[in-house]
Amino acid sequence: MYLDSAKKQELFEKYGKAKSAKDTGSAESQIALFTFRIAHLTEHLKANHKDHGTERSLKMLVGKRRRLLDYLIQVDIERYRSIIKELGIRK
Repeated sequence: MYLDSAKKQELFEKYGKAKSAKDTGSAESQIALFTFRIAHLTEHLKANHKDHGTERSLKMLVGKRRRLLDYLIQVDIERYRSIIKELGIRK
């Protein structure tokens, strides 16, 4: 499987607000997890362009990430800027 529990723990440690593996609920860690999943689904859709179920899932994930990023802008713009820079989401 592309996303096992060890990979999740690594993402949460690297991008979490408290920099611990137990910080699974912060906006930064959720955004990092969604970004990893979005990248995987995007690669899948490049090879399987007729997979409409995956396409729908990808669109829903992008929407969830967008809502979390919008929340982060309202709460703390510096946290938003740092997570965008770390993940390389924007140009």
